[in-house]
Amino acid sequence: MDRNEEITLTQMRKSVEKLGSSTESYGEKTLMRFLIARSMDPEKAAKMFCQWKKWRAEMVPLGYISDSDVADELAAEKVYLQGLSKNVHPVVIIKVNKHFPSKDQVQFKKFVVHLLDKTIASSFKGREIGNEKLIGILDLKNITYSNVDVRGMITGFQFLQGYYPERLAACYLLHMPQFFVTVWRFICRFIDKATREKIRIVTSEEQREQFIKDVGEEVLPEEYGGRAKLVLLQDVAVNY
Repeated sequence: MDRNEEITLTQMRKSVEKLGSSTESYGEKTLMRFLIARSMDPEKAAKMFCQWKKWRAEMVPLGYISDSDVADELAAEKVYLQGLSKNVHPVVIIKVNKHFPSKDQVQFKKFVVHLLDKTIASSFKGREIGNEKLIGILDLKNITYSNVDVRGMITGFQFLQGYYPERLAACYLLHMPQFFVTVWRFICRFIDKATREKIRIVTSEEQREQFIKDVGEEVLPEEYGGRAKLVLLQDVAVNY
């Protein structure tokens, strides 16, 4: 961390205190994520940090969301947690053809938090560093109109942007059908520029080869060009 970053970080801490909160127990790497997300503006980063703390206290009062809280979503067996990529980022895969818009939006939002928290927690043993990132893979193969969940996708990306700043290393969209292109363009209106720049739509063979190279054959399942087996989210044990 250079001198300018240290000064900006100190300013952010003071701004958080002015807002009636505290950065105590949060390390530099965690706070830097909020600064980066707000273009190194200490006041805007402090506001975002305080909003995040308030949201966590309300949404995740125990510090984690248990499997029993999201049992219906887990029962669909649509999310897989594959281990660490070449760059040591946990890889989470969502098979969208197993997803259907939830009638219980409260549980769905908890599920989004559950899968993001668990994915991040799978990247470390012991204490969280604070700057862990994840790779998301959305597999759109064999989806139909009944699987399209505009509200759900917007919720997922907005949670990433607002409450998990700088947690996304990359997001790959695979097997996008033609009918989904218009849907995706609409969803993109709700995704900020920084997040959109991390999203890669894989269509050509060249892009597919680069995708395999970037993520790594050791962690990718066989159906995506790797050598691993699919591992359900609920079958992975982590320490929060």
